[in-house]
Amino acid sequence: MADLFVSYKSEDRARVKPLVDALQADGLSVWWDAQIEGGAGWRQRIEQELTSAKCVLVAWTKRSAGPEGEFVHDEATRAKRRGVYLPVLLEKVELPLGFGEKQALPLTGWKGDRADARYQAVLAAARAVVSGAPLPAGSAVAAGTSLGRRAVIGGGVALGAAALGGAGWYLLRPGAAEAKAESIAVLPFANLSGDPGQAWFADGLAEELRSALTRIAGLQVAARTSSEKMRDADVKEASAKLGVAHVLTGSVRKGAGKVRVSAQLANGETGLEEWSEVYDRPEDDALVVQTSIAESVANRLSLTLGKAAAMLGGTKNPVAYEAYLKGVAIKATGDVDADNRARLAAFDAAVAADPGFAAAHAGRVAPLINLANFADQPDALLAQAEAAAERAITLEPMLPFAHSAMGFVRETQLDIPGAEKAYRAALSLPGAGSREFAFVGTWPIYMGRTVEGLALLDRAVALDPLNPRRQRARISGLVSARRYGEALAAISAHDTANPDQPFRSGGGPLEVLAHLWGGDARTARPLAEKLPEAWQRHSALAVIDAKLGDRAGSDRALAALKAIDDGTFGYQFAMIHAVRGETELAFDQLDKAVKAKDSGLIELRTDPAFDSLRKDPRYAAIERRVGFPPL
Repeated sequence: MADLFVSYKSEDRARVKPLVDALQADGLSVWWDAQIEGGAGWRQRIEQELTSAKCVLVAWTKRSAGPEGEFVHDEATRAKRRGVYLPVLLEKVELPLGFGEKQALPLTGWKGDRADARYQAVLAAARAVVSGAPLPAGSAVAAGTSLGRRAVIGGGVALGAAALGGAGWYLLRPGAAEAKAESIAVLPFANLSGDPGQAWFADGLAEELRSALTRIAGLQVAARTSSEKMRDADVKEASAKLGVAHVLTGSVRKGAGKVRVSAQLANGETGLEEWSEVYDRPEDDALVVQTSIAESVANRLSLTLGKAAAMLGGTKNPVAYEAYLKGVAIKATGDVDADNRARLAAFDAAVAADPGFAAAHAGRVAPLINLANFADQPDALLAQAEAAAERAITLEPMLPFAHSAMGFVRETQLDIPGAEKAYRAALSLPGAGSREFAFVGTWPIYMGRTVEGLALLDRAVALDPLNPRRQRARISGLVSARRYGEALAAISAHDTANPDQPFRSGGGPLEVLAHLWGGDARTARPLAEKLPEAWQRHSALAVIDAKLGDRAGSDRALAALKAIDDGTFGYQFAMIHAVRGETELAFDQLDKAVKAKDSGLIELRTDPAFDSLRKDPRYAAIERRVGFPPL
């Protein structure tokens, strides 16, 4: 079997052949359908080669991207599901819906020159996919540790319940989204059970419907938070504000061992009903109802559903399913610790009822990591999160959420190749949505791939435009990318759109950073004084006062940080000494941070605090020890 399968439109064979010849000349084993002999079972042979190839290179042209390129679309979809998809543009063309999230490598106008930098980029990416290694920097996306503290003067955002709790293009104001034909929002289902305590069931069922529909290739699904904000809106308003062409609404009545679910699909532009159905089932068959509705919606929209509607990594155990839905339906109350413990308890109950319930194992990962972020001794919680992610992936390798959560575990362990592999896997799978785009988006920026990371964060906002947490994730990316003016403008837009949730309530450190590194330390200082966490406040003031020339103030803040040091502030001390011009002390603290595997080091490459050290040969050595890929 060949290492690399080339998918293309037969009419483009003459244009594809030079690429095949070049890849073969450079040592890759390539299969394309020009090799099928007359009379051979060509469909069976193509499927066999497609399934066994370590990399599937899809040659996109107007023909292959158009309606007549359905075989290419199908082959590309299968490649994405396996995580071996490598898109290449032979013409400037808009890719089919569902294939635009991964940046295609350009070969427009290429004449077969193997020394051409564009071809070399394709060759390097193909070799990486074939070998299972991370893609080279700038190409398409593709053990016990000291958790440390994410740097307040570093631009990163620690994983919170929000980062893993929804479903990702630009910071859209309500009403600014443009509806796509194959797009849908699932609004909260009404609870008609007469018992407010059953609201979790209606909300959980709606969220599982979103999850099922997200896994349909070509269908864009509005995420949970934005959809829930349209709870009381009519179909036309919801369609306009969420930028979708179709809206699914419904109601649930549950009791006496039975469940009745009513669902209606409406045209977002006209508000007219396109399909409706009522399902009466035993209470234990709630999952069957969810699957039936997803199948009907897909059929009405003429989309291929296959097995996607069935709950990925699901269960047939009604007790496990109800516990899982309770966990999914838990909303943020402002008490991060209590929220995460409640989610964990629900998913623990689901796993206890059905140990083979992969989605419930994956659900445990987020609250465990969130709790670890604020724990004095996080290692045990991180070990549990890693075990939960591994179990979920083993039970259901196609769960994007399980892979993205595993990526964060690897990130906290400073396992950069492991995190890259896990994040790339999460984005390559069907069903990757706003949650994955927002969560993974800052990672490429940390690695030096700014354009790639910001594109993911923009997409997260586009799929969940009314969710302030998605906007905050994008602001974090802008700060890490050193686009401080844009970050401050986005903060202002955020507060205008969310007057009840001003940015300072959840993203104050980022506002401090945007002013500080944007050249306005005086504005940053009073904001830093209001930071709620003492270690953040002292770290920020030590740097800001140093920038303002107030050495005494910087000394006081540094001493205050040392007084509360629990062994996890190595990165912060290095940063402060670097800004103060204390080069030897900065490198000494960086050395200690590397030995302790301080997770704050993930931000080293993008952190402006270390700009004064970058020309020193010791700095490059530190980057290599951390494991950063070459730029």
